[in-house]
Amino acid sequence: MKEYRTHHCDEITLEEVGKKVRIAGFVETIRDLGGVVFLDIRDMYGITQVVTSAESEDVDFASHIPIESTVTVYGTVRKRSEETINPKIKTGLVEIFIEEIKILGKRTKNLPFEVNTNQEIREDLRLQYRFLDLRNDRLKSNLLLRAKVLQFLRMQMIEQGFLEVQTPILTSSSPEGARDYLVPSRLHAGKFYALPQAPQQFKQLLMVSGIDKYFQIAPCFRDEDARADRAPGEFYQLDVEMSFATQEDVFDAIEPVIYNTFKNFSKKKIAKYPFPRISYEESMLKYGTDKPDLRNPLFIIDLSDFFKKCTFKPFIDRTVRAIKVKGHFSKGFHEKMLDFAKSIGMGGLGYLEVQEDLSFKGPIDKFIPQELKKELLELANLEKDDTIFFIADSRARATELAGQIRTELGIKLDLIDKDVFQFCWIIDFPMFELDEHGKLAFSHNPFSMPQGGLEALESKDPLEILAYQYDIVCNGIELSSGAVRNHDIDIMLKAFLIAGYTEEQVKTKFGALFTAFQYGAPPHAGIAPGIDRMLMLLTESETIREVIAFPLNSKAQDLMMGAPSNVTREQLRDVHIEIIEKK
Repeated sequence: MKEYRTHHCDEITLEEVGKKVRIAGFVETIRDLGGVVFLDIRDMYGITQVVTSAESEDVDFASHIPIESTVTVYGTVRKRSEETINPKIKTGLVEIFIEEIKILGKRTKNLPFEVNTNQEIREDLRLQYRFLDLRNDRLKSNLLLRAKVLQFLRMQMIEQGFLEVQTPILTSSSPEGARDYLVPSRLHAGKFYALPQAPQQFKQLLMVSGIDKYFQIAPCFRDEDARADRAPGEFYQLDVEMSFATQEDVFDAIEPVIYNTFKNFSKKKIAKYPFPRISYEESMLKYGTDKPDLRNPLFIIDLSDFFKKCTFKPFIDRTVRAIKVKGHFSKGFHEKMLDFAKSIGMGGLGYLEVQEDLSFKGPIDKFIPQELKKELLELANLEKDDTIFFIADSRARATELAGQIRTELGIKLDLIDKDVFQFCWIIDFPMFELDEHGKLAFSHNPFSMPQGGLEALESKDPLEILAYQYDIVCNGIELSSGAVRNHDIDIMLKAFLIAGYTEEQVKTKFGALFTAFQYGAPPHAGIAPGIDRMLMLLTESETIREVIAFPLNSKAQDLMMGAPSNVTREQLRDVHIEIIEKK
């Protein structure tokens, strides 16, 4: 068979007409047209049509090959007739006249679903047969894009002088914001490794080691519940750390990387850098979230003080937020917005419409004294034909609800530009917050440097202390978190003390950092953009699972491999574990 030259299925063009070629791939379709059989052969790169002659002994054989079997075809390339040209595929001008066809891997079981289809397939079925699901062109293109993005990210970091370093997968458990995945030790009875939630401590230790600028495509493991933009179990990030660096140094390094990646792999408009800097406090007030979607032009204003002067009891002594939109709307629109408001836990959704003469019309108009109506017009910058919606609740709840109403209005009024990527930095996060038990806890990254240093920790209300922490957000999705790190041992101990950790606990939980910082640690800062989320945005996928080759489902199960699974008593005995069933 030396006379047959091997080609990929996208390489058969008019230049190969008359040449003997060999291709191999999956049988996508078979068409038996009364003695002449056409087959579409698909490999990773494309599709080629092959055809038998009416007299060929391969006719019956070819027509009975199970779809999705793998075959190899030997034959001669010829030009298609005008009526059979297929402009939808790269090889649509040619076909291969079969001289020999062999089955390499025969499909012997019924397909659980059609492989290359646009029809909706249950996700649990797709994940159970992921090896078939990945034959779909859309998922295959997602994996190809993922490979190209990873290569591009690496190239950009290397060009900026960053050194790629791999950090351990087996490490010690430490409180970093999520539940650890634990791995029992065989050699050390009763002790456990943990899979790293992130390479946080290792990359800081690299800075102490004298590595100036580090990066890696880092796997991270967190036992968290799934969301559309969060994979339970394992995810990947572009992990970055820089010595002798400020917050602005990190921004200067990472902005072109993010911008160039989206510019290179998307046809959408990309907002240019430097990206807007928005404080956490401003973001929560103006957008109702620390992950604002800047494609939505609506913003939120606070009218709490104004409504203290009014007679509408549901608004008195409450935090009142408002959103102004242009236009008046039908009764049906308001009913739909009310239904949405109730679905997120609101008792109602008040609104006012501004009339031609700048008077108000709406359910709460009668509760606003006449002498205060001009003040409301000025406070909310209202004009004729505007409508303003009101949200009232406790401060935290009103903030959250207003953010959700803003988003829903943006969607319902079709205000969100779907053809652009809008980035921003959220900065000046609070260092501490109250947890669900009312105790002080770190609000972001426990390794962050407080603004004002030790003096702020010793003299200010912990809830008023800001940190050098920052997130990068794209179209309402958090792409990355980062911070200027706390590299001073005294500041570290004081910050953890405020969060409820004793010095002994810090030494135990963060022993390596505690020790290393006593040997001359440089100031350092870093960030870690989420690669899976970037790809989710670039591919316009509805969930992050669409850009991961073998993802866990929403219940943290691998339906294909059957994980998590039971193990034998011998395996448990080796790692000194006994399972006690609950009664």
